[in-house]
This record gives sequence, C-alpha cells and structure tokens, in this order.
Amino acid sequence: MNQFSRTELLLGPQGIEKLKNSSIAIFGIGGVGSFTVEALVRSGVGHIAVIDDDKVCLTNLNRQLIATRKTIGKPKVEVMRDRILEINPNCKVDIYQTFYTAETSEDIDLSGFSYIVDAIDTVSSKLLLIEKARAANVKIISSMGTGNKLDPTRLELADIYQTSICPLARVMRHELRKRSIESLKVVYSQEPPIKPVENEEDNCMTKCVCPPGTERKCTSRRQIPGSIAFVPSVAGLIIAGEVVKGIVASKQEL
Repeated sequence: MNQFSRTELLLGPQGIEKLKNSSIAIFGIGGVGSFTVEALVRSGVGHIAVIDDDKVCLTNLNRQLIATRKTIGKPKVEVMRDRILEINPNCKVDIYQTFYTAETSEDIDLSGFSYIVDAIDTVSSKLLLIEKARAANVKIISSMGTGNKLDPTRLELADIYQTSICPLARVMRHELRKRSIESLKVVYSQEPPIKPVENEEDNCMTKCVCPPGTERKCTSRRQIPGSIAFVPSVAGLIIAGEVVKGIVASKQEL
C-alpha cells in the first residue's frame, strides 16, 4: 500500500490521479492557510505553491500549524515547504516570500493553477487576487474573517452575496459589486464578532515581538484581532475539502 491508499478508497484511483496532476496556490500561510496546505498535501495534491511574506512570530503559536518554538523567526513559506516535503517528498513545491500587491502580482503566473486559495488578510490584496484569478479563468475560494470568533460550528460555505454577519464579507461584497464580480465562493462565520479583551501591559501595540526584519509588523494594524486554535484551522480544512472535491469532480484533464 502507498501513502494515499486509504484516500483512494474514498476518491478512487482516477480521483487520486487528478489530485496528483493538480496545481494549487495558497496565498497566506497563517491560521487558515497553513491548515489548508496540510490537508491538501495529505490528500495527494502533486504541486503546491505557497505565497506569504511573513516570518513565524511568537504570537502565531496559538493557531498556526507551522508555528513552534523552533520555527519562530523563519520565513513561513520555507517552514511550510519543509513540512510539505516531510509528508510527501514527491510533491513539487514552489515558494514565494512576497506580499501580493499590484507591484508583485506579475511575478506569479496564475494561469497554470488548477485552483487558488485566498487566505490573505488584507482587503486590497484579496480583491486583486480575485480579479487576477478571474482574468486567468482559474477557480478561487476565499476565506473571510476568522478572528474574534470562538465557535467553529458557525462556519459555512457560501457565495459571497449570500453571506451575513461577517464584517469582512460585508466589505468584500461592496467592493466586488463595484468590480462587477457576480459570484465568489467563500468560507465565512455567522458568529457575531467578539470584542477582544485588551491588555495594555502586554499586547502587540506596546510590546511587539515580531521577528527582526519583519516588514509588516503587527504594530502597523489599527486593530489586532483575537484568535484561537480551533476556528481558523477548521476554516482551512473546509477550504481544503472544497478544493479537493472540486478537482476530483472536474471533467477536465488536468
């Protein structure tokens, strides 16, 4: 038996072959993105590209799969690559340590991907990636906000225009309408956001612990959301499941 034999019992040999020949790009390797990557590589995806400019921070330990005491200060994409290859050394991995913007977007050709995962936490970059994916005719699924949430059972798959409650989804709906984008598959939470408990003596705004050389430090944020292990991780697994099912069900030759 090979390492994907049990998965083959569910997806069949043709499904496994489609996954092996698929190419998935994951933008944002944080709490959501890292768990998405984990599930995709364990499902047999043959080519994975990971895009993120951050380094592992002490404050990532509570929710990000790649964050351990040993990985603090290392680029997230490098840590994720090493983990992928430890699970499946035959997987092709491309890493881009970059922040996705109009200036950097041309460095990544989206047209060759089977599916794109948007786990970016910046609205402008999310919108740009969605527009670029649509222009390249590549399927994309986006993660909405998982910060300030405690109930993973309130997470749902939906079209962006069928969402409610989520503040990020509200902003995205408004901006996507202006861009004449009529649909977008998302994972979002119907749980009303919880107001974070502020501790002025020990928070990122006053005692930043971002690794040296970090360009986008947490201190630059207007508000730092609270987060926990079991909400972004579940969102990431839901996204991975949707991607796998979409690829296996596809009638196109990958």
